[in-house]
Amino acid sequence: MTRSASATEVPPNFITTVSAAPLAASDIALKDSFTPVGRLSGRHRLLVAVLLVLAAGAVVAGVVVGGGGDEPKRVPEASRGQPRERVSFLSRIIPPAQERPRGRAVAPNVARSVRDLARRLPAERKVAQLFLVGFRGNDLTANVFQQLRRLDLGGIVVDRANYTDAGLLGQIGSEAIVVSRQARRVPPFVMAKQEGGEFNAFRDLPPAHAPADLGSSSQAGAEARQAASALRRLNVTGVLGPSIDVGLESDPALGARVFSDDPRQVASFADAEVRAYRRGAVLSAPGHFPGLGSADVSTEQAPATVGLTAADLEQRDLVPFRAALRAGAPAVLLSHALYAFADPTVPGSLSRRVVTGLLRDKLHFRGLAITDDLADPPITAFSSIPGAAVSAVRAGADLLYISGSAGDQRAAYVAVLRAVRRGQISRRRLDEAVLRILDAKRNYRLIR
Repeated sequence: MTRSASATEVPPNFITTVSAAPLAASDIALKDSFTPVGRLSGRHRLLVAVLLVLAAGAVVAGVVVGGGGDEPKRVPEASRGQPRERVSFLSRIIPPAQERPRGRAVAPNVARSVRDLARRLPAERKVAQLFLVGFRGNDLTANVFQQLRRLDLGGIVVDRANYTDAGLLGQIGSEAIVVSRQARRVPPFVMAKQEGGEFNAFRDLPPAHAPADLGSSSQAGAEARQAASALRRLNVTGVLGPSIDVGLESDPALGARVFSDDPRQVASFADAEVRAYRRGAVLSAPGHFPGLGSADVSTEQAPATVGLTAADLEQRDLVPFRAALRAGAPAVLLSHALYAFADPTVPGSLSRRVVTGLLRDKLHFRGLAITDDLADPPITAFSSIPGAAVSAVRAGADLLYISGSAGDQRAAYVAVLRAVRRGQISRRRLDEAVLRILDAKRNYRLIR
């Protein structure tokens, strides 16, 4: 039975909006620290002395040559009145784009400012952009703010355990942006799982109804618009959802998170939700690609299997995802289930056949591919979180969601960075992911 209760409104008197304008790419620091110069050795002191003698000789020679006549030295016409060209230290060590070797473009449609920023970020900061992390604590003393000062994290996820009320949520979102700007980092996404009703991280905020309790896709769109408006005012810039899985007629593993067992109805639901969040300037990541509705269990509880063939998946589970992509979905949440049509021993989020072969090559999706939580049982039952992070990036994922612990998050970061340095993850794959992340941040007004 569909409930008629309206979504909870957010009181308008919360002072939560970040007043600063979106951070320009040129404002972001490109070096974390400087290493002081140590004492010179005796050999080096001798070399410096010789160079000083030569320099002094050159100055004397210049004086002799320059003062050899009574006529004052003439200044060429072309240089009169022109300021001396100033070249920054950074431009000396990083060649301009036109001077660098040119290869096949990875993301040709991103803005020039995004390409320039991505080109200048060192590998350590690029790798940090790939991480979307949960955290402990529910106030401004949470350890995640120290992480944001140290690393260019791609984003943070505010979960139910972090939430007390809307006012504090707004402060957490604001603080995440302010801290990153003070440290001259790339601002992070602030995201949440807000699928409706009992599946909301923030129980007193919209959407008011779980998907199964909605009467129509138009009602779904209306509630999503309310949610986008409320969340954006509270500095939440993205949602890990909605769930656009097609359910089973009886005993669906995802329960009330499923809107319908009819692919066409779910497609209409997906279209309405994605468009509503886009209009509200909140990034949405519909999941769980390529479809989890026919799984035997939710991947939040245990390893799950989807036994559909590729043809069955095309006629059923991919229908809503195609609708979501046509509506302009900026991201997709990757499922951890095992898929019979791909490798039945590798979770979909870690499968190149799923992420690159199906999502990128067949559906031509160019937005963000975000893993579901790598701390979930389907991952930890068969792999370490650091190992799964490396596999996911190699498969084609762009953002790696890890709810915790902080130790697992650090270990995953080190593992991905090491894989990049050893060539196990190519620089091209890293740059491709970073370009997508930065472009999404530009589109959702975090950078300009």
